[in-house]
Amino acid sequence: MVENVMTPEERLTELGLNLPPLRPAAGNYVSCVRTGNLIFTSGQGTDEYRGKLGEDVSLEVGYQAARQCMLNLLAVVKHELGDLSKVKRIVKILGFVNSTPDFTDQPKVMNGSSDLLVEVFGERGKHGRSAVGMAQLPNNNAVEVEMILEVEDGEANEQGD
Repeated sequence: MVENVMTPEERLTELGLNLPPLRPAAGNYVSCVRTGNLIFTSGQGTDEYRGKLGEDVSLEVGYQAARQCMLNLLAVVKHELGDLSKVKRIVKILGFVNSTPDFTDQPKVMNGSSDLLVEVFGERGKHGRSAVGMAQLPNNNAVEVEMILEVEDGEANEQGD
């Protein structure tokens, strides 16, 4: 029996999701840096979700915000690589959750990002993760996420690394 393996882009389409346009940098930095076969992304918030978890943003909305952050990150990665199939493994994500001092469900919020990665990449999408509460985030974003991923080694081979 031959298994039909979908590309990450096909999985996104099947999920009814589209990668958004790249968001402009809010300062003097780039959206990602590649070194060897690793990509380190800058943090991505959203344009849609503002506020503080435990005050004016529900857990369910925070989950959606984390999911949108990951879509924004995947758009950055696709722009860098041209093809999400070149992602070999998601290594780690770090999630910052704008939350009140008594809010303790940051991991549940960050499941929005983690669940999406596994839905899109399967086993390659399973990753290490940290989820931390923050007193405030830029532009009052509800969530911000950054990611480290391993990619196919093509560019490093060309440079003789």
